[in-house]
Amino acid sequence: MALWIKICGMTHLEAVSAALEAGVDAIGFVFAPSVRRVTPQQAALLAAQARGRAACVAVTRHPTTELLADIFAQFAPDLLQTDLEDLTAVELPAHCAALPVWRGGLAVSSIPPRLLFEGPVSGTGKVADWRSAADLARRCELILAGGLNLANIGIAVREVRPFGVDVSSGVEQAPGRKSPQKIFDFVRAARAAARENQG
Repeated sequence: MALWIKICGMTHLEAVSAALEAGVDAIGFVFAPSVRRVTPQQAALLAAQARGRAACVAVTRHPTTELLADIFAQFAPDLLQTDLEDLTAVELPAHCAALPVWRGGLAVSSIPPRLLFEGPVSGTGKVADWRSAADLARRCELILAGGLNLANIGIAVREVRPFGVDVSSGVEQAPGRKSPQKIFDFVRAARAAARENQG
């Protein structure tokens, strides 16, 4: 199975185009406090060319009911990415699936079929605990996030053997601004490492 790849924190059309050209599986739009934060209206415009080509992900953390209503109505995400505890109070539309974020303290019996394994704080470029991630990756479809970049993606994929990977600051030329070349290079390196695992 091919490695699932998401580029998160989209703020410009050129980054969306580069991600699509690189063949990613998903693109993320941040609605939590961040230099990458966009409005639901902005996300809808940025995501227009990606519809049907890559999953469009709404990235939140402890969102209000009002924010979620705006996101669902105006952006219509394919996936809602938020902390696991947030999802207990959210009623997802039929067109939207959940992507729970795990930051620690989750009981083994509670592991969802697919989750995003994140560092303590999203978007900071800090590497997650790969040893714990590798353990979880044997029990579910784990998407590794947190501090990934071109320099470490190969070893991360080889060590953790994740279902997928998620990168944001690691493919930026400046905070909040993605580098198309870094996107291409990251995707190429991630898929090469995944092929080594399968070989």
